[in-house]
Formats: sequence, structure tokens, C-alpha cells
Amino acid sequence: MDRSPQYLPFDLPASYRIRVQGRLSASYSVRLDVMVITARQPASQLPVSTLTGEMRDQAALLGVLNTLFDLGLTLLNVERLSALPRADDPNP
Repeated sequence: MDRSPQYLPFDLPASYRIRVQGRLSASYSVRLDVMVITARQPASQLPVSTLTGEMRDQAALLGVLNTLFDLGLTLLNVERLSALPRADDPNP
């Protein structure tokens, strides 16, 4: 079993899940790079919004994170779900 570290390039598309504290309307989807937005509020807790979607690269991810910051939302976590293979990659 190969346990060598895997290189994770920053310039490839990948899917992400971002969680923020607060209720974010689905109408922000277009402003946030067309991410799917869901909001929930567990009993006796503050609301949490989850954004899920594909980013073309980490620069696009940074743009979404900056927008969330500008909206005054507290970032809870960012999770890279999967990388999408590059079309010109000989070893997908």
C-alpha cells in the first residue's frame, strides 16, 4: 500500500462544502459561484448554512470565502469533497 503524500493542486476543479454560522438565503447562490445553499437551525442553536458545489480552482473558492466574509458570516468549516480530473492529465 502506497502511503506517500498525494499532491493536491490548487488550480484544478474540485467540489467543496462550506459551513457558516447564520442563515444565508438561496438567492445568494449566483453571487457565490452557483453553490447550492441549505440552511437549518437545530433546536436551541444558532442557524447554520451549508454551501455545496464545484469550484473551478482555489482562486474561485477564495472569492466565495471573501464574499462570505463581506456578508459578516462566521466560517465554521471548509471541506474539499473531491477533485475533478483534468482533461489533459495522462494519469487520472
